[in-house]
Amino acid sequence: MQSKAATVEAYLASLPEDRRAAIGAVREVFLANLGPEFREGMQYGMVGYFLPHEVYPPGYHCDPKQPLPFAGLASQKNHMGMYLFCLYAGGEEEQRFRAAWEKTGKKLDMGKACIRFKKIEDVPLEVVGATVRRMTAKKFIAHYEGAIKGAGSAKKASTKSSSKKVAKKTSSKAAGAKKTAKKTAKKSSKKSATKRAAK
Repeated sequence: MQSKAATVEAYLASLPEDRRAAIGAVREVFLANLGPEFREGMQYGMVGYFLPHEVYPPGYHCDPKQPLPFAGLASQKNHMGMYLFCLYAGGEEEQRFRAAWEKTGKKLDMGKACIRFKKIEDVPLEVVGATVRRMTAKKFIAHYEGAIKGAGSAKKASTKSSSKKVAKKTSSKAAGAKKTAKKTAKKSSKKSATKRAAK
Protein backbone atom coordinates (compact mmCIF):
# COMPACT_ATOMS: atom_id res chain seq x y z
CA MET A 1 0.00 0.00 0.00
CA GLN A 2 1.92 3.01 -1.30
CA SER A 3 1.49 6.36 0.39
CA LYS A 4 1.53 9.73 -1.38
CA ALA A 5 3.02 11.43 1.68
CA ALA A 6 5.92 13.68 0.72
CA THR A 7 7.80 13.38 4.02
CA VAL A 8 8.43 10.72 6.65
CA GLU A 9 6.71 12.92 9.26
CA ALA A 10 3.60 13.24 7.07
CA TYR A 11 3.59 9.49 6.49
CA LEU A 12 3.80 8.70 10.20
CA ALA A 13 1.09 11.27 11.00
CA SER A 14 -1.25 9.51 8.54
CA LEU A 15 -1.05 6.18 10.42
CA PRO A 16 -3.36 4.95 13.21
CA GLU A 17 -1.78 5.49 16.64
CA ASP A 18 -0.78 1.83 17.27
CA ARG A 19 0.89 1.50 13.87
CA ARG A 20 2.56 4.88 14.18
CA ALA A 21 4.11 3.75 17.48
CA ALA A 22 5.27 0.40 16.04
CA ILE A 23 6.73 1.85 12.81
CA GLY A 24 8.25 4.66 14.90
CA ALA A 25 10.00 2.18 17.20
CA VAL A 26 11.60 0.30 14.28
CA ARG A 27 12.49 3.65 12.69
CA GLU A 28 14.41 4.66 15.83
CA VAL A 29 16.42 1.42 15.63
CA PHE A 30 17.32 2.15 11.99
CA LEU A 31 18.36 5.72 12.72
CA ALA A 32 20.46 4.66 15.73
CA ASN A 33 22.35 1.94 13.83
CA LEU A 34 22.69 3.10 10.22
CA GLY A 35 26.07 4.28 8.94
CA PRO A 36 26.50 8.02 8.17
CA GLU A 37 26.36 7.43 4.38
CA PHE A 38 22.70 6.34 4.50
CA ARG A 39 19.76 8.74 4.25
CA GLU A 40 16.12 8.57 5.30
CA GLY A 41 13.26 9.75 3.11
CA MET A 42 10.13 8.64 1.29
CA GLN A 43 10.87 6.05 -1.40
CA TYR A 44 8.37 3.90 -3.29
CA GLY A 45 5.54 5.17 -1.09
CA MET A 46 7.11 4.08 2.19
CA VAL A 47 9.71 5.23 4.69
CA GLY A 48 12.97 4.44 2.94
CA TYR A 49 16.64 4.19 3.85
CA PHE A 50 19.04 4.45 0.94
CA LEU A 51 22.48 5.36 -0.35
CA PRO A 52 22.20 8.71 -2.19
CA HIS A 53 23.75 9.23 -5.62
CA GLU A 54 26.70 11.14 -4.16
CA VAL A 55 27.64 7.92 -2.31
CA TYR A 56 26.59 5.46 -5.03
CA PRO A 57 26.35 7.34 -8.38
CA PRO A 58 24.89 4.48 -10.50
CA GLY A 59 21.72 4.47 -8.37
CA TYR A 60 19.23 1.60 -8.35
CA HIS A 61 19.62 -0.66 -11.41
CA CYS A 62 15.82 -0.96 -11.89
CA ASP A 63 15.57 2.84 -12.00
CA PRO A 64 18.94 4.68 -11.96
CA LYS A 65 17.18 7.94 -11.08
CA GLN A 66 16.40 6.40 -7.70
CA PRO A 67 19.06 6.21 -4.98
CA LEU A 68 20.09 2.68 -4.01
CA PRO A 69 17.43 1.28 -1.59
CA PHE A 70 18.71 -0.32 1.61
CA ALA A 71 15.59 -0.75 3.74
CA GLY A 72 11.98 0.31 4.02
CA LEU A 73 9.14 0.52 6.54
CA ALA A 74 5.49 0.42 5.57
CA SER A 75 2.01 0.02 6.97
CA GLN A 76 0.23 -2.45 4.70
CA LYS A 77 -3.43 -3.49 4.72
CA ASN A 78 -3.12 -6.56 6.97
CA HIS A 79 0.34 -6.11 8.47
CA MET A 80 3.34 -3.83 8.82
CA GLY A 81 6.38 -4.52 6.73
CA MET A 82 10.09 -4.07 7.26
CA TYR A 83 12.12 -4.49 4.07
CA LEU A 84 15.80 -5.34 4.45
CA PHE A 85 17.34 -5.46 0.99
CA CYS A 86 20.69 -6.51 2.46
CA LEU A 87 19.04 -9.91 3.09
CA TYR A 88 17.74 -10.26 -0.46
CA ALA A 89 19.41 -12.98 -2.57
CA GLY A 90 20.15 -15.05 0.53
CA GLY A 91 23.66 -15.75 1.68
CA GLU A 92 25.45 -15.62 5.01
CA GLU A 93 23.78 -12.42 6.25
CA GLU A 94 20.28 -13.81 5.77
CA GLN A 95 21.17 -17.05 7.58
CA ARG A 96 22.68 -15.07 10.43
CA PHE A 97 19.56 -12.89 10.68
CA ARG A 98 17.19 -15.88 10.68
CA ALA A 99 19.24 -17.72 13.32
CA ALA A 100 19.42 -14.66 15.61
CA TRP A 101 15.66 -14.05 15.28
CA GLU A 102 14.88 -17.72 15.97
CA LYS A 103 16.93 -17.62 19.18
CA THR A 104 14.59 -14.96 20.59
CA GLY A 105 11.66 -17.38 20.38
CA LYS A 106 9.63 -14.93 18.28
CA LYS A 107 7.95 -16.14 15.10
CA LEU A 108 9.56 -14.89 11.88
CA ASP A 109 7.20 -14.20 8.98
CA MET A 110 9.63 -13.43 6.17
CA GLY A 111 9.64 -13.40 2.38
CA LYS A 112 12.73 -12.71 0.24
CA ALA A 113 13.45 -9.41 1.96
CA CYS A 114 10.20 -8.48 3.69
CA ILE A 115 9.57 -9.15 7.38
CA ARG A 116 5.87 -8.94 8.20
CA PHE A 117 4.63 -8.14 11.73
CA LYS A 118 1.36 -7.11 13.37
CA LYS A 119 2.64 -5.57 16.60
CA ILE A 120 5.98 -4.26 17.83
CA GLU A 121 6.22 -7.05 20.43
CA ASP A 122 6.66 -9.48 17.50
CA VAL A 123 9.95 -7.82 16.52
CA PRO A 124 13.26 -8.45 18.32
CA LEU A 125 14.58 -4.92 17.84
CA GLU A 126 18.10 -5.88 19.01
CA VAL A 127 18.37 -8.37 16.10
CA VAL A 128 17.26 -5.71 13.61
CA GLY A 129 19.70 -3.19 15.09
CA ALA A 130 22.63 -5.61 14.95
CA THR A 131 21.88 -6.50 11.29
CA VAL A 132 21.63 -2.85 10.23
CA ARG A 133 24.80 -1.94 12.16
CA ARG A 134 26.80 -4.76 10.56
CA MET A 135 25.81 -3.74 7.05
CA THR A 136 28.08 -0.79 6.31
CA ALA A 137 27.69 1.13 3.05
CA LYS A 138 30.77 -0.61 1.62
CA LYS A 139 29.51 -4.06 2.59
CA PHE A 140 26.02 -3.35 1.26
CA ILE A 141 27.34 -2.12 -2.11
CA ALA A 142 29.43 -5.29 -2.44
CA HIS A 143 26.38 -7.43 -1.55
CA TYR A 144 24.15 -5.54 -3.99
CA GLU A 145 26.62 -5.67 -6.89
CA GLY A 146 27.26 -9.37 -6.23
CA ALA A 147 23.51 -10.08 -6.34
CA ILE A 148 23.10 -8.09 -9.58
CA LYS A 149 26.06 -9.87 -11.18
CA GLY A 150 24.71 -13.25 -10.05
CA ALA A 151 21.26 -12.46 -11.47
CA GLY A 152 22.86 -11.38 -14.75
CA SER A 153 24.90 -14.59 -15.01
CA ALA A 154 21.82 -16.71 -14.25
CA LYS A 155 19.85 -14.86 -16.94
CA LYS A 156 22.70 -15.30 -19.44
CA ALA A 157 22.92 -19.03 -18.66
CA SER A 158 19.15 -19.37 -19.02
CA THR A 159 19.21 -17.55 -22.38
CA LYS A 160 22.11 -19.72 -23.56
CA SER A 161 20.26 -22.86 -22.50
CA SER A 162 17.08 -21.68 -24.29
CA SER A 163 19.08 -20.89 -27.44
CA LYS A 164 20.60 -24.38 -27.38
CA LYS A 165 17.15 -25.95 -27.00
CA VAL A 166 15.77 -23.87 -29.89
CA ALA A 167 18.78 -24.76 -32.06
CA LYS A 168 18.36 -28.46 -31.19
CA LYS A 169 14.64 -28.30 -31.95
CA THR A 170 15.27 -26.49 -35.26
CA SER A 171 18.00 -28.98 -36.18
CA SER A 172 15.68 -31.86 -35.29
CA LYS A 173 12.87 -30.37 -37.40
CA ALA A 174 15.26 -29.84 -40.33
CA ALA A 175 16.47 -33.45 -40.05
CA GLY A 176 12.84 -34.62 -39.97
CA ALA A 177 11.97 -32.55 -43.03
CA LYS A 178 15.02 -33.93 -44.85
CA LYS A 179 13.98 -37.49 -43.97
CA THR A 180 10.40 -36.87 -45.19
CA ALA A 181 11.68 -35.34 -48.42
CA LYS A 182 13.95 -38.36 -48.95
CA LYS A 183 11.04 -40.78 -48.37
CA THR A 184 8.79 -38.80 -50.73
CA ALA A 185 11.48 -38.78 -53.42
CA LYS A 186 12.02 -42.53 -52.96
CA LYS A 187 8.28 -43.26 -53.27
CA SER A 188 8.01 -41.02 -56.32
CA SER A 189 10.99 -42.78 -57.95
CA LYS A 190 9.48 -46.20 -57.15
CA LYS A 191 6.14 -45.22 -58.71
CA SER A 192 7.86 -43.98 -61.87
CA ALA A 193 9.82 -47.22 -62.14
CA THR A 194 6.61 -49.29 -61.69
CA LYS A 195 4.84 -47.26 -64.40
CA ARG A 196 7.72 -47.75 -66.82
CA ALA A 197 7.77 -51.50 -66.16
CA ALA A 198 4.02 -51.72 -66.79
CA LYS A 199 4.46 -50.07 -70.19
